[in-house]
Order: sequence, then C-alpha cells, then structure tokens
Amino acid sequence: MQVEFKNRHLVHLYQKGKARKYPLPTGVIKKFSMRMQQIEAAVNIYDLWKTSSLNFERLQGFENRFSLRLDNKYRLEMEIEWEDEERTRGTVYILKISKHYGD
Repeated sequence: MQVEFKNRHLVHLYQKGKARKYPLPTGVIKKFSMRMQQIEAAVNIYDLWKTSSLNFERLQGFENRFSLRLDNKYRLEMEIEWEDEERTRGTVYILKISKHYGD
C-alpha cells in the first residue's frame, strides 16, 4: 500500500530513528520502523487485518481511521483514503503515535 506522512516529526523519526516530539523508548522506535515496513509491503488491507499481533482496528467515531499496536502502551494511528469500492486498497496517511487508552 502507498504510505504518506501527515506529521513531519514522524517522517524524521522514521528516517533518523529519533524525533524531539516523540521521546520514545528504543523498542517502540524499532517497532514503529517495523510496522512501517509491514504497511508498505501490504498489498491490501487484509494483509494487515490477518496479522493478529498488529491488533489492527478501526478507531471509534471515525470511518477511515485505524490503529496498529506498537507495544502494550503505544499505537500508530493512521487514516486510509480508499482507492476501490471494496475498501481493500488505498493510500495510508500516518497521523501520530499515541498512548493507548490514555495510559
């Protein structure tokens, strides 16, 4: 799937491995890079849904926003602009890394 960033700090984190806005543990940064590779390698949305360890889920209150697990505490939030009527392929816009359930 095609990936674009809507957050310049996450671009820096992905390219450099660190960003002032996101002072995250090393393990979370590694997981972020790994998740980005998985999203880029995905042919369609089912490649993400079928991997249970990603805990890929739709965010409540949003039609096109989803999250992936980075670890027990952090999630990667994204928005998908669908390219087909079946809603299986599209452009993934990376929004932010958030703490899960406000932990």
